[in-house]
Amino acid sequence: MTIITSKFTPEVLLSAPRRSAGVPNRTGKLALYTVSQYSFDTHSRTYSIRALDIATGHTTLLYDNPSYTEPTWINDSEFVFIKTEDSASSLLVGDASKPGSAPYEIGNFRGTISNLKAKDIGNDTVAIACTAPTTASGKMYDASSEKKPLSTGRVYSKLFVRHWDTYVTKQKSAVFYGALKKENGNYKLQGKGLVNALANTKFECPVPTFGGAEDFDVGKKGLVFLSKDPELNPALWTKTDLYYVPLETFTEEEPPFPQVVKTGVLQGYTGNPVFSHDGTKVAFKRMRHRQYESDKWRLMLLPNVDDLSNVQEFYKTDDDEGAWDLRPESIAWSNDDKELYVSAEKEGRQLLFKLPSTPLDAKELPQPLTKEGTAGNFFNLADDDSRLFLTSNSLIDSSSFSIVDPGAETVTLVSSPSKEGKSFGLSRSQIDEFWFKGAGDYKCHALVVKPSGFDPQKKYPLAMLIHGGPQGAWGDSWSTRWNPAVFAEQGYVAVMPNPTGSTGYGQGFTDGIKEQWGGRPYNDLVNCFEHIEDNFPYIDAKNAVALGASYGGYMINWIQGHPLGRRFKALVCHDGIFSTMSDWATEELFFTMHDMGGPLWENREGYARWDPAAWVGEWATPQLIVHSELDYRLPISEGLAAFNALQTRGVPSRFLMFPDENHWVLKPENSLVWHKEVLGWINKWTGLDTTGLVDETRDLSLR
Repeated sequence: MTIITSKFTPEVLLSAPRRSAGVPNRTGKLALYTVSQYSFDTHSRTYSIRALDIATGHTTLLYDNPSYTEPTWINDSEFVFIKTEDSASSLLVGDASKPGSAPYEIGNFRGTISNLKAKDIGNDTVAIACTAPTTASGKMYDASSEKKPLSTGRVYSKLFVRHWDTYVTKQKSAVFYGALKKENGNYKLQGKGLVNALANTKFECPVPTFGGAEDFDVGKKGLVFLSKDPELNPALWTKTDLYYVPLETFTEEEPPFPQVVKTGVLQGYTGNPVFSHDGTKVAFKRMRHRQYESDKWRLMLLPNVDDLSNVQEFYKTDDDEGAWDLRPESIAWSNDDKELYVSAEKEGRQLLFKLPSTPLDAKELPQPLTKEGTAGNFFNLADDDSRLFLTSNSLIDSSSFSIVDPGAETVTLVSSPSKEGKSFGLSRSQIDEFWFKGAGDYKCHALVVKPSGFDPQKKYPLAMLIHGGPQGAWGDSWSTRWNPAVFAEQGYVAVMPNPTGSTGYGQGFTDGIKEQWGGRPYNDLVNCFEHIEDNFPYIDAKNAVALGASYGGYMINWIQGHPLGRRFKALVCHDGIFSTMSDWATEELFFTMHDMGGPLWENREGYARWDPAAWVGEWATPQLIVHSELDYRLPISEGLAAFNALQTRGVPSRFLMFPDENHWVLKPENSLVWHKEVLGWINKWTGLDTTGLVDETRDLSLR
């Protein structure tokens, strides 16, 4: 699995092994993880389950069957995993101490299960939970049994009609539970097998479209899960509640009706519920506003699952703003349940923090245990060890497994398949950052990736990358879609500014983009460009390009109609908004209503104020448009409209579309075409070498 390459190219990026998070067993000796890898030679993907020897960093192949997924420990050496074929699923048990040995089956189901979790609840019993789509009656949905209708017509009488990249159907996802016990040396699924904990309710978990295993948890006293409030339309409101299902044996054939956990004035999204080790407490996070997807997460504690009314907020203040101005993400309990470990975004990094597990004891704001990169999943290293096993990544490293010692505040690398980026030809010396004056009384931050072999005496063209969201940020993190190192290795200095609206710089900075889409963020970017021009002699600001996707694509279209657009040789807009006046074709309408200051009919002036289409008469810079048919967040008509305007005005332009992709380009062959088209386009206008780029698509421009 070692990566060997002479130059970091799009092919290397897309064909490099992709590791899942590593999960240690209870002894801290082995960690389970999976690896997938795509081959451009065979046009196929391999998938394997592996075990890492944590002490030596040596990895052992356990299975390489692509239908085997989601390995989950159930004791020190055995693990349960899912086998999926067609519309059926099986639960199998394998043994990490016997690599390649035939697993045995403990259950099979006519449906597609996923998001597997397991918990030792005592009495020689392992509770398991997973999710699966269900029918209206609460049974697992078997797609193979559905008859194909004679008509393709669908009628809708409420929102959603479509979400992300699919038209909404009647099927909903639910959490199923069961119990495993050993009989004659093998585990056996007890009772009726898997039971739908959400049967005869209106609840749905995971929460569409990106919810997963983090939307529920298994404890010694039952289940907790998240669901959108069934009384509110999910296209208009973000309100997501936490529910508790008390269970004693996990063999109950009729689960108790889920009980809601009330959180007072906090009425927005809820996330990441995690049981304490003793099963009596739940830590989770919650937002306040119920129509704002990027509100600040508040860290919450349910001290006792037997009293759902007594919920406490960490760092609560009298004005309800909260004293900790960061956004907690993942959560884990210490072995003794006295402390919490939380990841949170801070100034371009996703760091790991430690704090007392009781809000009354959390008097000082948390201090980070890590200093760089992006902290992903983290777990207790072992039952008798206070250290953590951390999966992380960075701008130069796709995956690393490390041990974090909270007491000594040290991080020790265990495994990195790219040797911390060296196998990609990348190093930390390529990474830089700077602060610049924003459009108001504040400063903005930008990350920088320079070419390998960088020479400060030379001049390099500028590639300014504009992030999406808009409530998001560039960070010290790896990406297989927008990877700054790919641009740097073409010969650019890639600059990634985090203007107004970015996360990780305080909630006020994030909120500042509301009703300001083309205002403060645009002026921040103007200041960023001028700062680069005045302070970086090795950057050729007269030979610059700008690229962005989603909100970044919107900003490219906005820049195109304003003076900053004339400072760039070429622009690239991926899935951007052409006109804010047509943004009601999107699916999650709560987003548009929040950021634009209400519905279109109540604030038409607000939508018109930041409409890129109003400035088409100024469009003049060569521009590549990329859009996909399955993007229901920003329909492809937005890309077509922008391309039509460019062509009609006689502006050099090119349109790349994918009929089988959504808001993201995910398929490796399509992603390779994307990279070659984008790099070929910007290189053409900056004068860099375009050898091996473009000409991978069906060019119909001469039809």
